[in-house]
Amino acid sequence: MNITEKILARASDCERLAPDDVKFVNVDKVMIHDVSGPGVIKVFDKLKKQGINVDKLWDPSKVWVAEDHFVPSAELISAENIVKLSNFTKNYGIDKHFKYGMGQYGICHTISHEEAMVLPGEVYVGGDSHTNTTGALGSFACGLGHTDIAYVLLNGKIWFKVPETILFKLNGKLPEHVMAKDFILKIIGDIGTDGGAYKTMQFEGTGIDEMSVEERLTLTNMTTEAGAKTGIIEPDQKIVDYLAARGAKDFSLVKGDHDAEFAKIFEYEASELEPIVAKPYSPENICVVREAPSVSLDKAYIGSCTGAKLEDLKAVAKILKGKKVKIRTEVLPAAISIYKKALEQGFIKIFLDAGATVGPPTCGACCGAHMGVLAQGEICISTTNRNFPGRMGHVESQTYLASPLVTAASAITGKITDPRDLN
Repeated sequence: MNITEKILARASDCERLAPDDVKFVNVDKVMIHDVSGPGVIKVFDKLKKQGINVDKLWDPSKVWVAEDHFVPSAELISAENIVKLSNFTKNYGIDKHFKYGMGQYGICHTISHEEAMVLPGEVYVGGDSHTNTTGALGSFACGLGHTDIAYVLLNGKIWFKVPETILFKLNGKLPEHVMAKDFILKIIGDIGTDGGAYKTMQFEGTGIDEMSVEERLTLTNMTTEAGAKTGIIEPDQKIVDYLAARGAKDFSLVKGDHDAEFAKIFEYEASELEPIVAKPYSPENICVVREAPSVSLDKAYIGSCTGAKLEDLKAVAKILKGKKVKIRTEVLPAAISIYKKALEQGFIKIFLDAGATVGPPTCGACCGAHMGVLAQGEICISTTNRNFPGRMGHVESQTYLASPLVTAASAITGKITDPRDLN
């Protein structure tokens, strides 16, 4: 069995599972946030009216909550949703609530690894499509809808059809000017936004071994853009060290068998990869940066669960140091813990000196809600993961997806720029 099949087999008390098997699976961790949480609360209210007991959760200690999408609240509904979420966690005894403006908080998919909320070998579900991100730690992580999350909260389990697994092998170490974002955009360009539909996308090879944990998280995060059920990477010593630094030590590593089977195998040579940009209006609409359209950009956005980890900010700082941005540039670290480290390491001063604006952790601009939405006709280059019409603002705005290196280089020139081509 491969790692996905092994994790699901353990969680369903089965000796062996194969693709297309359907089993009820015990869940280890559950996450809701300020968008999915109110939706789950509505499901609870509906169940209660039907006479179903919703007085207790199956295990409040395995549930955690993030405030990330509509914080800071831009209008009344968002503010009221935060209150609903706070009342919910208080009523059900949920202690792990990362509240905006109260110490550590941030984007849910960042908190999951920054706070070691999820461990290798666990089954983790969240009320958000990019829950896949945490598969980089060696867990089975996927997003579910409001009704399914409500069921898990009450029962501690949910059914899954075991997905087929597609394996992506990366040989060699990525060049300095190429990041994990370039690699995953290349993959999505090759297989399409439906190429991973209800499948696991697994990554391995010397190139993955060489990658940092934070770079790996970028890969699994964007498996969602290929339609995958989840993305996963077998855990290694880097994962052990990363989690230990965050206080997590009591876990075991699950790895696939040497004769594990895969539906398809794709192989890439790291030395052949170049900086990539995804043009509007799809992550699969890719080209190498040096062949990108010569458009005048209005904004550079460096943020989100995909592109505002500490290493992402370090890459941006390397480009911006001693230079000035030519377009509106916004930098939003993905969690307060990352913000503090960026401050300590001098990155924030570099951003400010370059003329960029630095803001709090939030999903607002990424999902086109607030904190910097795009106007009609505006063009943005972004470290985020989606660029369909209206994703970051007006339906007639345009977003180009790129790595932190490319986004920072483009902020300096005002045009889509390969970092190797900066003067």
